[in-house]
Amino acid sequence: MFTGIVSRLGTLVARNGSSFVIQTPYKRKSMELGASIAFDGCCLTLTEIQKTKGNGSFVTVDVSNETLSHTTIGTWEPGRKMNLERALALGEELGGHIVTGHVDGLAKIVSRFPDGESVRFLLEVPAEFAKFVASKGSIALDGVSLTVNEVEGPRFDVNIIPYTLTHTSWGDRRPGDLVNFEVDLLARYVARLAQTEGMHS
Repeated sequence: MFTGIVSRLGTLVARNGSSFVIQTPYKRKSMELGASIAFDGCCLTLTEIQKTKGNGSFVTVDVSNETLSHTTIGTWEPGRKMNLERALALGEELGGHIVTGHVDGLAKIVSRFPDGESVRFLLEVPAEFAKFVASKGSIALDGVSLTVNEVEGPRFDVNIIPYTLTHTSWGDRRPGDLVNFEVDLLARYVARLAQTEGMHS
């Protein structure tokens, strides 16, 4: 379980088919094999951990064909910066919203433009996910917990504040880019409840 509050940035250093090696700032001794980390919002299991010359580490993750086909991971190339979040520990502060790390699909960035000190992004999701996106609701995009501004059909916009732009990969995001999209867990259950009630009415 995650919160959508990115703690660090990682860098992809190597890819061999469905196996990826990522440089992280996390210390080797602070992680265990089999632990989960969210990489750009995708919950992946650590299969190998190696210490770097500095304080960080190289971690290896293996990705299934299912995940490759439903996320941006299939397009990752060495040098890519990615958002990292370690799994939430019991008793820790829930700073964003409940995020599972199970990506639902891809959202496309339609436009990017300044909005005061922030940057506003307009995105579009596949039509089947539009019902889960609500104004002032929460959404996870590339692992970042964000608040939806306005919604029109399958399109919606979010504001990215300066801190988030400089501390996550969102500073590099441009129109045409695809990002990992995870539906808010509460929105999913509300939609399911409404569907069930409709079946019995």
